[in-house]
Amino acid sequence: MLYREAGQFKSSYAADGQIFPIRQDRIGIMLLLAIAFVLVPQFATPYLLSAILVPFLIFSLAALGQNILMGYAGQVSLGSAAFMAVGAFSAYNFVLRVPGMPILVAFILGGLCAAMVGIVFGLPSLRVRGFYLAASTLATQFFVVWALTKIRWFTNYSSSGVITAQQIEILGYHFDTPASKYLLVLGVVSVLALAAKNMVRSNVGRCWMAIRDMDVAAEVIGIRQLHTKLLAFAVSSFFCGVAGALYAYAYLGTVEPEAYSLDLSFRILFMVVIGGLGSILGSFLGAGFIVLLPIALNQLAHALQISTAVASNVELMMFGALIIFFLIVEPHGLARLWQIGKEKLRLWPFPH
Repeated sequence: MLYREAGQFKSSYAADGQIFPIRQDRIGIMLLLAIAFVLVPQFATPYLLSAILVPFLIFSLAALGQNILMGYAGQVSLGSAAFMAVGAFSAYNFVLRVPGMPILVAFILGGLCAAMVGIVFGLPSLRVRGFYLAASTLATQFFVVWALTKIRWFTNYSSSGVITAQQIEILGYHFDTPASKYLLVLGVVSVLALAAKNMVRSNVGRCWMAIRDMDVAAEVIGIRQLHTKLLAFAVSSFFCGVAGALYAYAYLGTVEPEAYSLDLSFRILFMVVIGGLGSILGSFLGAGFIVLLPIALNQLAHALQISTAVASNVELMMFGALIIFFLIVEPHGLARLWQIGKEKLRLWPFPH
């Protein structure tokens, strides 16, 4: 009875087209943001903030960028970690080589550099699709990691290739505690998630979905494939680039090419598939699943007193088995389960 829109009348186009048209959704989002911004930094432990919540938010942002490209535009990509690396190293070099560069501006410029790289490697999407497009974007991963490893200018001629990220300072305030880093990441992710939500509901998002569903028909009705696909690659790469900069500065504390391996690209891909393609919420749900599941399996192994070597192998086996099981049970992802639950709640207690 609490989740009903009965009596909530829309008297204008603005009211009908708002992001959360149901009052209960608006209240729920405001409460969630209030808890995240106010209560969590006060009561969460440093381990929870730095080891769980910060990587969860960063991976959610990266999965959001991947979901824009795959879920909304229908373009397969396996190079999300490469775009994260471009964003991280670009932000590092902007701060290093431009005196007085604000760190947030460096993050934005890092995202723009990743967007330019995404446009270049998105050009094959105009001729190939599906598996062949995935193979071409896979080349991005190897090329970017190779360039960052071999061209020593990117790492400021470091002998080891591992460099310490600069201190995060905004308006004289140093973000050096787990709570402050969490609030910074939460603020950036909230703003970009809101921007993505508005973007996919706009004319740009409708063009992406038209290309995804049937590109030939979309071109017949006047949608430019070149512009639409490259814009999807640019926006997706921008989100991944900002996520990569946050990953280096707010989580790892170092900038190194090996942190953005092919394994990270597959993890982000699994987040999108498990969370739900074409869903902003699904990006967060998938990131939560991928981040929390290994921790839960590790704790279970310790509770059962399994040796470390056996536990690591069992963890990988159970992780893969749960992913396959979930994809069989609900191929549309966790976001679809959430949607079904909301629909049943809106109709309760009447028959479904």
